[in-house]
Amino acid sequence: MNKEELIKKLEDDGIKEEILKAIEKIDRKDFVLEKNLDEAYENYPLSIGYGQTISQPYTVAFMLQELELKKGDKVLEVGTGSGWNAALISYIIGEKGKIYSVEIVEELAKKVKEKLGNYKNIIVLNTDASYGLPEYAPYDKIILTAAPKKIAKEFKEQLTDGGILLAPVGEYTQKLIKLVKKGDEFTETEKGDFIFVPLVSKIC
Repeated sequence: MNKEELIKKLEDDGIKEEILKAIEKIDRKDFVLEKNLDEAYENYPLSIGYGQTISQPYTVAFMLQELELKKGDKVLEVGTGSGWNAALISYIIGEKGKIYSVEIVEELAKKVKEKLGNYKNIIVLNTDASYGLPEYAPYDKIILTAAPKKIAKEFKEQLTDGGILLAPVGEYTQKLIKLVKKGDEFTETEKGDFIFVPLVSKIC
């Protein structure tokens, strides 16, 4: 599959124009391993080493759509991985937005910092964000690209009023959970079954 065919497939699967434009602009090919370049536009996950993956394009697109990103949003991403998701978010939220992207694997974080060096609205951090990143809170949007067993209450505390949190939750096949904060209340909806790598934590 080439990029045009991938974008057409995503469109047929219900992905909206705003997300498709980002995927057209921010090339997945730039974020896969050299040995996987021929598979860059295939609609399945690929290994990026260190036990991590770059997610299936449909999964990435669907999650970004559900995150309801807006220009100027302040976003926390837990699990930078290849950096593709952060780059897509950066494009969608624009130069007035800001994304704090956290990667616990030091080698990956170093690679991604170099790859995303020209993105002025992305800050890549190598730390443990399994309970969020309180020092830069609150966030308009929080996205976890690795699966916790449950959503820590600290994430909820770090959302703005009206903010959205999206996370795959569970140990094997996960449920994609969308939380929307309204005052002190949260509405929670399930958005389907997905498979993600586990959220790694140094905190027991």
